[in-house]
Amino acid sequence: MEVDRLDTRLSHLDESGRPRMVDVADKAATRRSATARALVRFPAEVAAELQRTGLRGKKGAIIDTAIVAGTLAAKRTHELIPFCHPLALERCDFAIEFVSATELAIRCEVGITHKTGVEMEALTGASVAALTVYDMCKALSHEIVIAEVSLLAKSGGRRNVGAAEGEE
Repeated sequence: MEVDRLDTRLSHLDESGRPRMVDVADKAATRRSATARALVRFPAEVAAELQRTGLRGKKGAIIDTAIVAGTLAAKRTHELIPFCHPLALERCDFAIEFVSATELAIRCEVGITHKTGVEMEALTGASVAALTVYDMCKALSHEIVIAEVSLLAKSGGRRNVGAAEGEE
């Protein structure tokens, strides 16, 4: 089977186009970080109620629960995404706030000193935190939307993306 040009750039494919985990044995361990964001959009009346209650619902503290769930998910990313390496994360921080009257932004920043990056861990953390917010608020509305899960920045590997925290 001939592998096309795109396949040769995909690190999770071997020479014959079969899936594989990337071999990082010869890479140097460097300080790496990644920041991801998910937006949760609420109907206006639900957002107003959440802001009125300080983001507490019948199930408890929504933000605190989302942070715990997101952190647990980031730490277990290798169990969810087939070719992710198991990593002992050194840092997993969340910032969760309303950025408009109806949009809650969830930022997850992950850091490690290792041979491989942590963008999947940051994306997983932000995603699961957003899913947890949805779960804790769904009794108020099923019109809540999780949107725009995206990588904002990554640094420390072969390619940096976006601006790393503290950099311009």
